[in-house]
Amino acid sequence: MKKHTYAILLAAAAFACLAQPAAAQDKPWHALGRTATPAEVAAWDIDVRGDFKGLPKGQGSVSKGEQVWEGKCASCHGTFAESNEVFTPLVGGTTPDDIKSGRVAALAKGGVPQRTTLMKLSKVSTLWDYVNRAMPWNAPKTLSTDEVYAVVAYILNLGGVVPEDFTLSDKNIAEVQEKLPNRNGLKRFDGMWETKGKPDTANVACMKNCAPDPVIGSFLPDFARNAHGNLAEQNRLIGAARGADTTRPAPVALEAGAAKKPAPAAKARPDVADAKQLLATNSCTACHAVSNKILGPAFRDVAAKYKDKDKAESYLVTKMKGGSSGVWGTMPMPAQGQLNDADAKVIAQWLMAGAK
Repeated sequence: MKKHTYAILLAAAAFACLAQPAAAQDKPWHALGRTATPAEVAAWDIDVRGDFKGLPKGQGSVSKGEQVWEGKCASCHGTFAESNEVFTPLVGGTTPDDIKSGRVAALAKGGVPQRTTLMKLSKVSTLWDYVNRAMPWNAPKTLSTDEVYAVVAYILNLGGVVPEDFTLSDKNIAEVQEKLPNRNGLKRFDGMWETKGKPDTANVACMKNCAPDPVIGSFLPDFARNAHGNLAEQNRLIGAARGADTTRPAPVALEAGAAKKPAPAAKARPDVADAKQLLATNSCTACHAVSNKILGPAFRDVAAKYKDKDKAESYLVTKMKGGSSGVWGTMPMPAQGQLNDADAKVIAQWLMAGAK
């Protein structure tokens, strides 16, 4: 082989070796991931849009909604959605003229003590979707589709939007949308959606005297650390975000940009661990904390109140499962019907041991 021919072949081979990685690097993500399965898409696609896409078929009457309301909603929101000193009213502040115009006059003029849900609501789908996914507070997602339609119908009837003999369904909900008192009150800020629109802020980022090694972190005060259950167990299984294990003591404060190791947690007795797990999984910690009052009394206050009472354990089991009102103020506790006797007894025993 001639010398110049060998040189040409060698150069061609080198070019081929360089060209292949370059082509592969054009789209390095082409081999990553996979197409989501229909089941995975369905698990995430759970909302109901403003155009009612995603709304399931079903129906519910105002009278049926009143029955569901009395059993599962009135304890927090009041018999006529007037609520109490903690939860704001759902209805009120709207007029027949508002239903005609689609704009709630009281929002502009004032004259009502506070804004109710129906005053601000611009889409029926928002109300339906929220009730469906978040209510009742102590047992979300337990209402059937028809019960959700019925509850929404009852709320709309309390606000004068639909009559008492009305049945709300997927077929007529768009017509009801045209009667909402504040259906025309939704305001669009173009700067948030269109690049040519006016931005929603005119601030300019300050880049002077920046700290060389900023430390970013957050913490919860001791009294609130585990008030709503273990945060580490409340995140989605997908993604990198994870809450702190709030059943353990908080880590030592950050010093010099470095985090010290958290102090070792005290070993809990199995009955204590079981009780705290039951409190978290049954949403008891949404209203109660161990040592401070939230919406309901602190667990330790309950323990102190009944420590010397006869048959206190069975009494507490009855109150947990059947609900209670008037013992700790005007805020009622909804019945925790999802608790079985064995689990309720574990919690009651933990309370009688001092809630420690």
